[in-house]
Parts: sequence; C-alpha cells; structure tokens
Amino acid sequence: MTCRTASADDAELAAWLRLEQTDGVGPDTGRRLLAAFGLPSNIFSTSFSALQKIVPERVAHALLASPSDALLALIERTLAWQQQPGNHLLTLADSGYPQALLDIADPPLMLYVKGRAELLGRPSLAVVGSRNATVQGIANADRFAETLSQRGLTIISGLALGIDAAAHQGGLRGVAGNPDGGSTVAVIGTGADIVYPARNRELAHRIAEAGCIISEYPLGMPGIAANFPRRNRIISGLSSGVLVVEAALKSGSLITARMAAEQGRDVFAIPGSIHSPLAKGCHQLIKQGAKLVESAQDILEELSVLRGLAAPREVPDERAAAGKPDVTADGGQRLLAVLGYDPVSLDLLAARSGCDAATLNAQLLALELAGLVEVLPGAIYRRIG
Repeated sequence: MTCRTASADDAELAAWLRLEQTDGVGPDTGRRLLAAFGLPSNIFSTSFSALQKIVPERVAHALLASPSDALLALIERTLAWQQQPGNHLLTLADSGYPQALLDIADPPLMLYVKGRAELLGRPSLAVVGSRNATVQGIANADRFAETLSQRGLTIISGLALGIDAAAHQGGLRGVAGNPDGGSTVAVIGTGADIVYPARNRELAHRIAEAGCIISEYPLGMPGIAANFPRRNRIISGLSSGVLVVEAALKSGSLITARMAAEQGRDVFAIPGSIHSPLAKGCHQLIKQGAKLVESAQDILEELSVLRGLAAPREVPDERAAAGKPDVTADGGQRLLAVLGYDPVSLDLLAARSGCDAATLNAQLLALELAGLVEVLPGAIYRRIG
C-alpha cells in the first residue's frame, strides 16, 4: 500500500488539514467541495460566489478566512507527526486510502494511521461487543480472533475494554511468528496521539508495532462520547463482515452491526444463554437475519473473500497446555454437570447438588480458580467453555 512520507508536499497536506478543520465542513460537505473544485488548494483560492453555490454562506466565509494561530499550530504539529516512523496521513486523493472505505456513504476526508498501513487493504473482520463482557465472552472473542488472524484475516475493533481488547489480543497472537497472519487494526475515537482508555496503553503500543491504529480525528482530540458511535462506521466499513460476541439490547455494538448491514457487509453473532442480558443483543441480531456462528470455521465458510487462503493452524487449548486440575476427586466434575451452561444462583445450585454450604463454596472456589466457572453479579455462577 502506498502511503505519504516525509517527502510529500507539506503545502498540499496543510491544505487538506485546513479543509478538514474548517468549521461546517464534514465528510459530506468536504467531498462536494472536492468534486466541484478539485484539490483543497483550489477550494481556498476560489471565489466566494463560487463557493456559495456549493456550501452555505457561513461555511464559504469560514473557508476564505485566514487560518487561526491555533490551526496553524495544529497543522505544524501534524506535519511533524506524520514524518515520524510508522505514522501516515492518508487523504481521499491517496492511492493508499482503503478502497473499502471509499465504498461507504461517508468516508473520512483524512485518516491518521499509526503502524502497518498495508493492513487496511487486506481481508478483514470486525469483532465487537460489550465493554463489561463476561469471562466467557472475552474468551470467545480472543479465540475467534486468534484463529481468524492465523488464517490471514485482519481483526478490526475499537480498542475499548472488554470484547474489543480481547479481539485485538487474539489478532496479535495470530500474527506472532506467522508471516501470513492477519494481525489487528484499532479504529479509535480520539486523536492518533492519544490512548483511550488509558488501561489499554500497553495494548495500543503492541498494536502500533505489529498491527495498525487509525483515526479520522485530529491530533489531540480527547475521548468525546459522540465520537465513538461515529467511528463505528469505519470499523464496519473496513471489514468484510462484523462479528458481535456479546451485546446488551442497547449496546453500541448493535450500531456497528446496523451500519455493517447498511454497507452490505455480513453480520455474525454468537448466541448465549436466554437468561443473560449480554446475549439479548446477539439474539436480536440473529432474529433480524444475522448469521449464528458457533466457531471461527462458520465465519471462514461464509466469507467468500477468504477463498484460496491457507488452512488455519491448530490452536492449542491453553488450559490443557497448562494442565487441567483434577476436579473429579472432590466432586467438582459432578458439580459442573449439575451447573450446566446457564447461569445459576447459589441457592438453586445448592438445591440441585444437595451439598452443604461449606462443601459447595469450596468446590465452586476450586472451579473458579481452575478457570472452569465464573461468578456473575448477584452471586450467580456460570460454567466456562
């Protein structure tokens, strides 16, 4: 993929940055101006009357006003940023701008890219879900992403806590020691020089080295709430499909899934317990036509863009590699069978198992430490795996 470097015309990039930062100019207005006048430098040298035929009077005045000191400082800082190794500015006029985004209704005028920009042109899948994910949901996102990345599919997500972070981690493992791996791309809702949330700082650094971080927002842009739903169109737009792992009925992941459907992308969802609030969103998507998936292979068979790629490597079971504890000696295996796969309260579990409180608590603690059971809010227990 061809990207701008330090040798690019700074005056041209400065004009793109000025256009992007002009009050009243968003992706739609910017594209109409570019269609009418060509490159941004032409827009700023045209007449007020010509501009007024395309944009409102207020925007025409803003386009012809001299750049403020703050804007000039931002332009200077951005030009210096893009000269650093691994940093790129991609405009709609660049050959390296991802074709997948050119096909959506409102592609960003510019992309701030940090890391392996060539990943933006490869087959990819978005993996999204709840920030407050369960242990099982995080495990599902991680393992699906690792398997798909090993197959050569780039994993797209939003660097949020929960499912997003797990998907990125799985995507990175899929490329470790595997030159054909897909790695991962993080689409963020802040400036490319800011990590949000701060808890994902170390993960963001790993993505910048082995994957890619992109943003449509200028440097220094903080984590404003309105930016995150808007960036979801880029997550879905870059992808061949979107996998929703866990989502409540009002989850932002459902916005990403809706945008994916509107953009003509496939939507996949992992089902869960009928009692789990974080399965409700996935079940709603399945009712609306999303493809129910139980394994990464289900996705690989659906995405025609992957035909001809190498078969996935064997994914080791990490718990097996570490050695599973023997839970049969103290009745743990029987308790797992009694527990089943739906969330169960402690009182109901005691009634089913016939165990006294001390024995039950001891067995549950052992199973939890072994990674076989998770505790949900309200002393609700659920089997993992």
